[in-house]
Amino acid sequence: MNESQKAFNRVLHAIADPTRRGILQVLKKGSSGDHAGLCASDIETKVGLSQPTISHHMAVLQKAGLVDAKKEGLWRWYRRNEPALNAFMQKLRRTL
Repeated sequence: MNESQKAFNRVLHAIADPTRRGILQVLKKGSSGDHAGLCASDIETKVGLSQPTISHHMAVLQKAGLVDAKKEGLWRWYRRNEPALNAFMQKLRRTL
């Protein structure tokens, strides 16, 4: 299996989980204040899960390349990686 196929499979694994799909939907809907994205505590509140659980899901989404994170002080801000999501959708259309 080549690297492109491995990356494609990581994205499929990431979006197979309903919680991670919900997180992507939450990130699509809003930003917080001056930031382009949401902080982890905003995501916790909107999804209704604990901080460790959110951290796990965010790590999977980041590894798949679907989410970007930026640390500012004690806060970590997340946003969707729209180019990666669009590239995945195009490849999915070509593949299936």
